Amino acid sequence: MKSILGIGNALTDILAVLPDDSLLKKFHLPKGSMQHVDMETGDKIWQSLKPLGVKYVAGGSAANTITCTSIFGMPSSFIGKIGEDELGLLFKSDQEQYGVKSLLLKSEHSSGRSMVFVSGGNAERTFAVYLGAALDLVPEDLKAEYFEGHDYFHIEGYLVQNQALIRKAVELAHDAGCIISLDMASYNVVESNNAFLHNIIDRYVDIVFANETEARAFTKIADPKESLEEISNHCKIAVVKVGKDGSWVKSAEEEYHIPAWEADPVDATGAGDTYAAGFLYAHSLGLPLKVCGEVGSIIAAKVVEVIGTKMDVNRWKQANAEIQALIESVR
Repeated sequence: MKSILGIGNALTDILAVLPDDSLLKKFHLPKGSMQHVDMETGDKIWQSLKPLGVKYVAGGSAANTITCTSIFGMPSSFIGKIGEDELGLLFKSDQEQYGVKSLLLKSEHSSGRSMVFVSGGNAERTFAVYLGAALDLVPEDLKAEYFEGHDYFHIEGYLVQNQALIRKAVELAHDAGCIISLDMASYNVVESNNAFLHNIIDRYVDIVFANETEARAFTKIADPKESLEEISNHCKIAVVKVGKDGSWVKSAEEEYHIPAWEADPVDATGAGDTYAAGFLYAHSLGLPLKVCGEVGSIIAAKVVEVIGTKMDVNRWKQANAEIQALIESVR
């Protein structure tokens, strides 16, 4: 089985289902937004959430993807930075529980956290993110031996604002012979780092994952199918996810629309991260491009049926059965 290394913000998701929007208004959090907060505000929000009954889950975009690839059976490793605190220990133990080899460096700052508010009839998500120790990951932390022996290297777009870190990471991954994938992660990150993203994708990245808004920010093209074609001019494989309408995948002359798998959604947190894991797992098996997209779609449909990014055992079993049946049908 081929192996994968990921790099990203080591965050613990603190999930709370809100009875109304009063807490959002109290902390001036626009519904559906993602806001960065300082340590003091982050602590106040955390204390306000505790009485509601919260769920703690190790998160962060790349970490979610790497956890899923590990469950699929790929030898999976993760580079991040945590604090010497309760949330840091929780993050490390969660990764170890799922078989991830954690390369977690230590910081004097508190571990990062992403407070996720789920509200309204459509389970809309609002984020308040304190990055903390995750921000302290610097180029000097990276060593060539971290990358050696891995077949894939996966980056989350949220790190791109630290351009020096990403540049060194992709250079080391390229030198190690890794297939490099990038999840664009956020349209505002793409907008503010567009020239840099074009540069590293053209030079280093093999597989790009984007949702509709990220693809539009990168290409300046509104139509997702047309933006897919433009992204494919910059890398070997382009993937544009369009929510309930599924996804588009393209490599050279191959292009497919992948329908969304049937699901009963309650929370879309982690759907894109999980899709990437399914796609990369299928790609590592040498499966056709269309099947890679379908495997991503199957697993993403299961994670939206739960609150947070971690699925129960029964959903994993069901997803695995569907995926293995799909694989057998094309072999």
